[in-house]
Amino acid sequence: MLSRRKFIKSSALAASAFAITPSWAKAANGDVRVAVVGVRGRGKSLIADVFRTEGARLVALCDVDTAELAKRAAAVDEEYGVTVSQETDYRKLLERKDVDAVVLTTPNHWHALQTIWGCEAGKDVYVEKPVCHTVWEGRQMVAAAKKYNRIVQAGFQNRSDVGLQEAFPWIHAGNIGEIKMVRGLCYRNRASIGKIDTPLVPPKSVDYDTWLGPAEHQDLYRPELHYDWHWDFNTGNGDLGNQGPHELDLMRWILGDPDHPVKIQSLGGRFGWDDAGDTPNMGITTFDWGGIPALFEVRNLWVKPELNNAPNFKGSRVGVIVTCEGGEFRGGRGGGFVYDNDGERVKAFKGDRGSNHFPAFVKAVNSRKESDVAAHLESAYKSSCLAHLGNISYLKGNDAKGKSVEKFASKDGVLEETLGRYNEQMAEWSIDQSKELWKLGPELEFDARSEKFIGGDSYKQANKLLKKNYRPSYAVPSIA
Repeated sequence: MLSRRKFIKSSALAASAFAITPSWAKAANGDVRVAVVGVRGRGKSLIADVFRTEGARLVALCDVDTAELAKRAAAVDEEYGVTVSQETDYRKLLERKDVDAVVLTTPNHWHALQTIWGCEAGKDVYVEKPVCHTVWEGRQMVAAAKKYNRIVQAGFQNRSDVGLQEAFPWIHAGNIGEIKMVRGLCYRNRASIGKIDTPLVPPKSVDYDTWLGPAEHQDLYRPELHYDWHWDFNTGNGDLGNQGPHELDLMRWILGDPDHPVKIQSLGGRFGWDDAGDTPNMGITTFDWGGIPALFEVRNLWVKPELNNAPNFKGSRVGVIVTCEGGEFRGGRGGGFVYDNDGERVKAFKGDRGSNHFPAFVKAVNSRKESDVAAHLESAYKSSCLAHLGNISYLKGNDAKGKSVEKFASKDGVLEETLGRYNEQMAEWSIDQSKELWKLGPELEFDARSEKFIGGDSYKQANKLLKKNYRPSYAVPSIA
């Protein structure tokens, strides 16, 4: 029974949710019963999304860390006045008849297997970005969703932002002329994750074997298990595959959602930190679809070592810049602005940060219509692959000193300008680029039909990185 305090709290929440939730989110045959899997950062946000969506009901939480699981369950009870069951084993969760859909906010290396298992068990799936950890995995996910006739929606919330839904068709209509270039930005206030001398001992509250799942068992020399897995290629994809997929998806969207690019090249490095991470904190990736130039920037160093302040480019830190003949759009989640060629702001598109994204998933679960899905798995997979392809070029790169990289970039005016800004920032950190080296990746040619590299230095070796080696109990099945 609810206490008076909890009743008041949950009643106020319900009233608030009703006010902002579309009427179509009401389930036709009872609530969609949801389990959230992974209860930290994004998990907490998705729990809130479930509660604010009419027609959705949270029935369970699942996490391999019993301490985090208990803490989040207690917070749900306190904040919403609802007691939910707790599961540590995802496979047992899938056996439950009172779960209609699973929401996956687990580490990247688990996304594919958990999505496929969910589809096999007859559950609909909402999976966070990147939807897969490798190119091959994504194709198996798409095949599983089709084979088992499941609704699978990706957590690409920008697709539901009303400002972007207005801005992109406006640009496509030619209001500022033809698109000349698209640039994605990921400038974040990251910091070193540190380094320890002896392997990390996971917390006793964590079932570490299950946490690893499909990933290889490797000793960890970082102080923290949680979150910092992003900066380890064994479990994460760096910021190109963390924050980056949102903006990479915007790049594909504004370009008309093309298939895989035909050429990819990356250069990057992990500068200034000397920590346990192995993903680049400074990187530039170019994508070639055979037409409009596209470039993505990752800059995770602060402007200056002593200032916790991210850099910006033309006033933007995280988003896209769409350069056209007659002006430029700068924006991202929450909308954006159009500037003329003199740099004057001439138009605004106000967004809502995709507030109807999760309600759209509930609508699709009820209707069983792919047209109701807000971020389709096939498209989200291809946007996620941009990060994977860029990372593969980086991983197959050779060490290069700063002067060599400058010589390489001098062949392209945009690349040269971009690298110049990077060098200015690293000078503030007193980084010696003759000692802290870049990796200059090969330009790799990719065939969208076969989803294989077909040219470029080391392309045969690069193909080996399209799929991972899995531990036997957690192998992603071949479906496609």
